Amino acid sequence: MSEGPAGWGEPLYERVLAGVPEGASVLDVGCGPGVFAAFATKRGLRVTGIDADRSAVAAAQREVPGATFEVGDAHQLDGSYDLVALVQVLAHVTNPLKVLKESARVGGLVRATVWGREEESDVRLFGEALAPFLPPRGARRVPAGPPPLTQPDRFRKIAGTAGLEVVALDEVRCPFDYPDEDALVGPLLTADIGRYAVNTAGPAAVRDAVLAAFAPHRHGDGYRLWNLFRVLDARSA
Repeated sequence: MSEGPAGWGEPLYERVLAGVPEGASVLDVGCGPGVFAAFATKRGLRVTGIDADRSAVAAAQREVPGATFEVGDAHQLDGSYDLVALVQVLAHVTNPLKVLKESARVGGLVRATVWGREEESDVRLFGEALAPFLPPRGARRVPAGPPPLTQPDRFRKIAGTAGLEVVALDEVRCPFDYPDEDALVGPLLTADIGRYAVNTAGPAAVRDAVLAAFAPHRHGDGYRLWNLFRVLDARSA
């Protein structure tokens, strides 16, 4: 679930937990190392987290002793919960429809989050900065299949197909704060897209291109990017 600098998800987590009373039971599907679980536990919620990654579950158990964590499959859920939270997990599962169906079955309330469309977030600037060092878009492999869940209509449709009644589909803008140039560029250079660019043009050229693209986003000594996410708020139909 970690897709950015520390603390980026707090506005998103606030929306996922909005109106959920203290003491309510929450299933955190795809809990990762327990970042959202920690946030929910501090608000007095009874959290159970599951993840297919054993090392992530072990990390979550260490970081959030007040919650319960298990190795589990998002496509096969057990129990009954006041809220099933799918925080940035649907893009990483084999069958999002199946996961939403299972969530509808075990949760009174289901809240799921996804990224906004590419053009709605500043994170797109990473790709734009590296574009001169990458193969032309027409030469890159385009995934087959239906439109992604980043498309709001698609997100609503798949939720309805899963047996959920959509109460709301809200937008949340989250600031991604990078304290300095190294924090902004460093993680990119270790990602697949960054390594490809470095192999093509060298690290200095890649760094210069990224810093030029993000110059308008200087914030104090660092950088601030604004990225959009959508939160699906639904109940079992």
